[in-house]
Amino acid sequence: MQAVTPELHPSIAAPAPAPVPVPATPPTADTSRLRRFVQQLAQLLEGRPPEPDVLALGGALLAELVAHDDWLPAAYAQPHPDYYQQYLLHADALGRFSVVSFVWGPGQATPIHDHTVWGLIGMLRGAESAQGYAQDAAGRWVPQGDAVLLSPGQVEAVSPTIGDVHRVSNAFTDRTSISIHVYGANIGAVHRSVYREDGTRKPFVSGYSNTTLPNIWDLSRTPAGG
Repeated sequence: MQAVTPELHPSIAAPAPAPVPVPATPPTADTSRLRRFVQQLAQLLEGRPPEPDVLALGGALLAELVAHDDWLPAAYAQPHPDYYQQYLLHADALGRFSVVSFVWGPGQATPIHDHTVWGLIGMLRGAESAQGYAQDAAGRWVPQGDAVLLSPGQVEAVSPTIGDVHRVSNAFTDRTSISIHVYGANIGAVHRSVYREDGTRKPFVSGYSNTTLPNIWDLSRTPAGG
């Protein structure tokens, strides 16, 4: 894992008490910020930059997005009392990237898992802890380094080239946290793996928690140039 200057994922989650505290969401979401992010990232990827540039420049774009908490529609910020939610916000038509809102109820966590593609994680609300893992000589998955704590506005990167296997959890046991994840593929359709510490693996495809997407393309109420 690597911090980005200016991480994951689904299958099993720890039970959480109900009801789940819901973080404050602006009454009217300014989706123009998400639209600009999607446009700028698409422009960046159009030039087919090397991965280090994608992580650095894309990370800077994501940091700008999560520096503001007025754009995520309430429907994509709702926690579930039993497991974390993965709301698709945008999927590139060419499959180059996807943007996902991860909503973590109190104490919810992923198993150890991989991604197989590059990823950027930006913290929007609350905080999350990401612990990297590596295999030892016996093939067991063991913690690698210290856990990374992400706070609002901070961005982290993962990929098979810099560290791709980790376990993520909500850093809070009494409140919801939300992070925005960007992946170099339609992540909900990617065949990936979760791992047990003994080295055994289980394949999975995460899918998404929602069936409708936020409308970020309606400009009828947007001032000229917005």
